[in-house]
Amino acid sequence: MRRKLVSAILAATVVGSMIAAVPVAAESNDETLTVWCWDPNFNIYAMKQAEAAYQKDHPDFKLDIQENVYSDIETKLITAATSGDYSTLPDIFLMQDYSYHKDVTSFPDVFTDLTDSGIDFSSFSAGKLADSTVDGKNYGVPFDNGATIMAIRSDIVEEAGLTTDDFKDITWSQFMELAKTVKEKTGTPMLTTSGGSELVLEMLQSAGASPIVDGEVKIADNEVLAQAVEVYATLVKEGYMTEYTDWDQYIASMNNGDAAGVINGCWIMSSIQAAEDQSGNWTIVNMPALDDVEGATNYANCGGASWAVSSNCENTDLAFDFLKSTFAADVDLYDDLLVNAGAIASYLPAAESSVYQEASDFYGGQKVYADIVDFASQVPAFDCGAYYSDIRSALTDVVTNVVQNDADITSELQNAQDTVEFNIEG
Repeated sequence: MRRKLVSAILAATVVGSMIAAVPVAAESNDETLTVWCWDPNFNIYAMKQAEAAYQKDHPDFKLDIQENVYSDIETKLITAATSGDYSTLPDIFLMQDYSYHKDVTSFPDVFTDLTDSGIDFSSFSAGKLADSTVDGKNYGVPFDNGATIMAIRSDIVEEAGLTTDDFKDITWSQFMELAKTVKEKTGTPMLTTSGGSELVLEMLQSAGASPIVDGEVKIADNEVLAQAVEVYATLVKEGYMTEYTDWDQYIASMNNGDAAGVINGCWIMSSIQAAEDQSGNWTIVNMPALDDVEGATNYANCGGASWAVSSNCENTDLAFDFLKSTFAADVDLYDDLLVNAGAIASYLPAAESSVYQEASDFYGGQKVYADIVDFASQVPAFDCGAYYSDIRSALTDVVTNVVQNDADITSELQNAQDTVEFNIEG
């Protein structure tokens, strides 16, 4: 891990040396906050709407929103940390959830602890909140919802003599039986996937398990993880799930009926809805639970981002109050973001609004957004520690070798354990 970190630091330093260091922090007596985020139609739009909402009671408040692709944000954070010059950082920045544990552990001086900011963190789903909570301290205000969904083509499963209700609140063994029926009656695999280890990690989280136990890597001798890999391999080998390494082909398989469903973060819905001719033929249910695992649930999370306050923020009281009043309190804001940006909240009270309670024609009249926030509220907390990227990469190799080469799961998990430990110690 140290070798990787040094390489990343050197690369970032080179990039940083080519960029003029322009101070971006607001003066302490100014009511302006600088923000870094990256998607004009999603999180930048969200920040602009939050600014307008906050200005109703704070007319002199302003945001200086600067668009940065996420890789550039990561590079600039590393450059600031390694140089010890934090003056180049904004007041607030958006960070992908999977980076929090790694970056807070490696570069703690970049971040401001939000634990005592006055924000009610209990209003967010526990599973989402865990991503930005390090050593019991809060470093992020959750933004979008990454709750795992199983989206199903109702017309295809009905052709097999089933209903989408048959797929609710079930286990993976029950799912296999249903998928077998769909495959035999329609010739269509039940699921499509882009491969890798995402689904395995979702299975693991849904069972309340983790590849990190008491701060130590536990990939080998992890019975729940072994079961998750076995389920994944069975899905592919039995033809119940098709793997696509090309993202466009993966999306196309949903849109052209090459699969009867998909399991992923709820953000996948925008891709599903691209096939407008399928309106009314999709339903959203929760994912299957692992069999015979005590405490296993039908809920997990995949992806998402949260707002962080940098150590360069001179007016933390203003930053705290802004985030507290908008992303941690404003249901009307979340209503707007749902309608105009497709951003589903992980802020639990949002599900109670009339907008979230509206039925969706695309999903056959289902109150799909309220259901997804409810899913998010039941996601078990999941801690991959500071080595999420290493663990995910190693588990992808496990999945690939087991599925393609029929490798032994126990041996592959031991290899993954050795690889991650080597990266950490190296």
